[in-house]
Amino acid sequence: MSSKFSKEEIKKQIEKENVRFIRLQFTDMLGTIKNVEIPLSQLDKALDNKMMFDGSSIEGFVRIEESDMYLYPDLDSFVVFPWTSEKGKVARFICDVYNPDGTPFKGCPRYNLKRNLKKMEELGFTDFNIGTEPEFFLFKLDEKGEPSLELNDRGGYFDLAPTDLGENCRRDIVLELEEMGFEIEASHHEGAPGQHEIDFKYSDAVKHCDDIQTFKLVVKTIARKHNLHATFMPKPLFGVFGSGMHVNMSLFKDGKNVFFDENGERELSDTAYKFTAGLVKHATNYTAVTNPTVNSYKRLVPGYEAPSYVAWSAQNRSPLVRIPSSRGLSTRLELRSVDPTANPYLAMAVLLSAGLDGIKNDLTPPKSVDCNIYDMTQEERDEHNVKSLPATLMDALNELKKDEIIKEALGEHLYTNFLEAKVIEWDMFRTTVHPWEREQYMSMY
Repeated sequence: MSSKFSKEEIKKQIEKENVRFIRLQFTDMLGTIKNVEIPLSQLDKALDNKMMFDGSSIEGFVRIEESDMYLYPDLDSFVVFPWTSEKGKVARFICDVYNPDGTPFKGCPRYNLKRNLKKMEELGFTDFNIGTEPEFFLFKLDEKGEPSLELNDRGGYFDLAPTDLGENCRRDIVLELEEMGFEIEASHHEGAPGQHEIDFKYSDAVKHCDDIQTFKLVVKTIARKHNLHATFMPKPLFGVFGSGMHVNMSLFKDGKNVFFDENGERELSDTAYKFTAGLVKHATNYTAVTNPTVNSYKRLVPGYEAPSYVAWSAQNRSPLVRIPSSRGLSTRLELRSVDPTANPYLAMAVLLSAGLDGIKNDLTPPKSVDCNIYDMTQEERDEHNVKSLPATLMDALNELKKDEIIKEALGEHLYTNFLEAKVIEWDMFRTTVHPWEREQYMSMY
């Protein structure tokens, strides 16, 4: 597959921008951005795929006796960080991780997504397009430069300055992203005080996951310049809306959106309904991947607009899967449960796999639920066959264990290591004595 950048073009841009250092960036199993920074003198070595690193030091990668790994830069991901020093800027490549024998490393989340995209291509589709809506909070830094719990505004949904004191920070984030080639569609204050959203244009799955990781890095970096801490934690504060990352999905074949059918019910194709059926069928099983932290489940509760029940609709915003009203090339399915702590490469892999299972097996979605699910009684939800999403991370992990389709989407290496790491995370939470417990019980007993 040809790249839009050649090595020669990259070198010319490096010289023009006065780049002095190169970051070779990749993502670990938990979604954390990792990088090896090299001086410009090592650029040719990196471009020849000869840059080695110790994989045993990275969460979920390999054991110490098999630690040598190689970084293969994706030339199309080359970008210069505009905020870096004029005396010598920093550029980056996003990399895939390879074994010493030249084979792709099965524990690389980016490679794993590409592996799942090949299964999509075998079914005759050419593109899995993604558009996400990541939300984040801005907190003030304390006198030591550490994050405080003091918000920098008391604004609400779509508020303006002076109520939205994060507006200048958000505007600077947008400007930096645009300089890096992002097409920003909207930015605004979200529903909770200190909460913000910046939406950027959809793209194919691998590029969009790359963009999510870059977006997080830019948001945190620019927030720091405003003496603020940006967090993508799903529920940093009790009693307010949490931060989600709604995922809009569509399948394309040769430039045509196969979810659209002008003669279909709601102008949706059979393929769209089958994909929806797959998302609904596997919803409880992939939730551990799309909502991978203990804190994720503090957001997935009734009353704060986040979905907590498994249903779909084209008419209201309370179900898990919503079908927005746009049609034609913009026809898409929106999954509302995902939060920004998810490793995007793993999340998109399991969502694609769930949807493709619906297509391969001609699944029919359950009847749509077009009323407010939050207002239903338990009896009414039972009547509509509406299940609940897992209530805790451990519940979600137990559901993940049951689903061979989702396990295969992760692959044995990632599934085994992910499950092990998350069971440890749950056990640490379960055995920790929390402030709430002391507040409730110290005096009473």
